[in-house]
Amino acid sequence: MATFISHSPAATFGLGEAWARQVVPGLVIGLSGDLGAGKTQLVKGLAKGLGVSARVSSPTFALVNEHPGGRLRLFHLDLYRLDTRAQIESAGLESYLSPAGVSVIEWAERWFETPDATADCPRFRPRLYREVRFEILSADCRQITYEDFGF
Repeated sequence: MATFISHSPAATFGLGEAWARQVVPGLVIGLSGDLGAGKTQLVKGLAKGLGVSARVSSPTFALVNEHPGGRLRLFHLDLYRLDTRAQIESAGLESYLSPAGVSVIEWAERWFETPDATADCPRFRPRLYREVRFEILSADCRQITYEDFGF
């Protein structure tokens, strides 16, 4: 597990931009953290690093925004308005778990973390997955921890 301390939105943007140089097709990046923690800012940096020229905003009401035109197609999902795993599954979003590009999912814990996960029935993760957690330390400081699975 790695930790990055961001002291500004520009630093969070820069982290996303740096990650864009390393991402591979099929990667799913799951973002978790409170409102205003910097999740969308990271996606904006990732988009810029991929060469996406379109404006990136949180797809809260659309659920998914697709951004072609970069080195890889970027799929940006926001699960904030979906409360349960059943709602997410009924929304038909499974294809974004094996993307022909890169999927970034805000509020990913709503899909991948289950309260009844055990050793016999572990929680679900996509094949190539980066789990990212944002913690607000102060008004201008964020702790971003991340871990890769399947690489």
